[in-house]
Amino acid sequence: MDATLRPFDLGSTQWYVLWHLANSGPTVQRDLGRMLELERATLSGIVTTLVRKDLVAQSADGTDQRQRLLSLTPAGQALWQELPDLTFIHDAAFGGADRADLEIAARVLRTATENLHSLLKKD
Repeated sequence: MDATLRPFDLGSTQWYVLWHLANSGPTVQRDLGRMLELERATLSGIVTTLVRKDLVAQSADGTDQRQRLLSLTPAGQALWQELPDLTFIHDAAFGGADRADLEIAARVLRTATENLHSLLKKD
């Protein structure tokens, strides 16, 4: 993934932020961090870089002026349209795997992740 994105000066986490904004529209930065399960400081650095590259705009949220609303800029939208399709990664990793086995693996990993999140919330 990184090798495919390198000519576009993007890393995989930057791509993931752009993917979310391209597919879900403008999003409050705090909510995006939760959705992508990124630490606040990590997301802040990524957003700062994407804003500097003029790919993402950061503005005050209409309902809560303390929150930052993120959206793709026209340059970000244009870049998104230019990026290659990355489904080949999924196909390379899971091509030929039984669909039922993949669903079981995803369910087990999802449950494990939820259990770990619950454990962290107890502390």
